[in-house]
Amino acid sequence: MKILTLAAAFAALSMTPATALDFDNLSEAERSAFRAEVRAYLLDNPEVIIEAVEQLESRQAQDQAAQDAALVSANAEDIFDDGYSWVGGNPDGDITLVEFMDYRCGYCRRAFPEVEELIASDGNIRLIVKEFPILGEDSMLSSRFAVAVKQMEGDDAYKSAHDALMTLKSEVTPTALERLADNLGMDANAILEHMDSPEVTEEIRQTRALAQRLQITGTPTFVMEDQLLRGYLPLDNMRALVAQKRQD
Repeated sequence: MKILTLAAAFAALSMTPATALDFDNLSEAERSAFRAEVRAYLLDNPEVIIEAVEQLESRQAQDQAAQDAALVSANAEDIFDDGYSWVGGNPDGDITLVEFMDYRCGYCRRAFPEVEELIASDGNIRLIVKEFPILGEDSMLSSRFAVAVKQMEGDDAYKSAHDALMTLKSEVTPTALERLADNLGMDANAILEHMDSPEVTEEIRQTRALAQRLQITGTPTFVMEDQLLRGYLPLDNMRALVAQKRQD
């Protein structure tokens, strides 16, 4: 039954035409009768409530998507071309995927191999990684290490450090990070010293400020073209969204 049917049923409860029904001036007896009829109708037709909830959720989703698109548009330069975030995949790809991530986030770790598979199997996606440590000291240490590697050693070294941090099983400590840098053939002392530098702090601060403007409060959060995708999405869902964006 359609939701409009419920409105028609409400109008039929009055002896006067629907256009003349004045809900503000109903007597107490009329209000009680009206409420009883509405309750009886909903109990007899509970599917109407489900339809109403579904329609409300659909409208809210549409409103959120429009708001997100406006936020992305207003911050497009900082999202897609900030001058410091790591860029991988196909730099000339027809689709850009941006990920705000935290190394200690379980869902980021779950998404990691799936994002890698998406980029590798598609071949035409530009990937941007945003360091967004929000889950405590281990998260911050990990991001400071990764950003320090990028600033000191370059993009290829950053990718190696990023992958290692995403799969790191041990607790994140200066000793563990020093060992990781050594295993990757980097200057561990220089990187650990650079981790607390103003340059690293400023890069993380700028990404945090961008996330705040985009109303991002959790990880992973993705930006695909004009759309904000809040939370983990399975690989098949990501592929479907890429295909949809190419058709738009």
